[in-house]
Amino acid sequence: MTTALDVQRIASRLAEFARDRDWEQFHSPKNIATALSVEASELLEIFQWLTEEQSKEPAREAMERVKEEIADVQLYLVRLCDLLQIDLAAAVDAKFAANVRKYPVHKARGSSKKYDEL
Repeated sequence: MTTALDVQRIASRLAEFARDRDWEQFHSPKNIATALSVEASELLEIFQWLTEEQSKEPAREAMERVKEEIADVQLYLVRLCDLLQIDLAAAVDAKFAANVRKYPVHKARGSSKKYDEL
């Protein structure tokens, strides 16, 4: 069963977490974006030497690490949105609409080409 993310609740918890530890001084958008990139790289590292098939069903230990890194990526992303006052849901909706326009089904179906190459 999938649980919906309450982004605002997560953002509030992260802000409180940082405030309680006096970490707000370190949480500039630049630093959070850097941390987000590092966590995404740690996620990628788990898959680095797996075959395509192995990546579809990681070993149990690897899967636990994948979950942790995905959570880290999500937390930093939500924190960055909060710092920059970006409505994540609205940004996702806008990007999805843009992708629908850039990748029309009749051109993009079965192709891995970038939109300007279709």
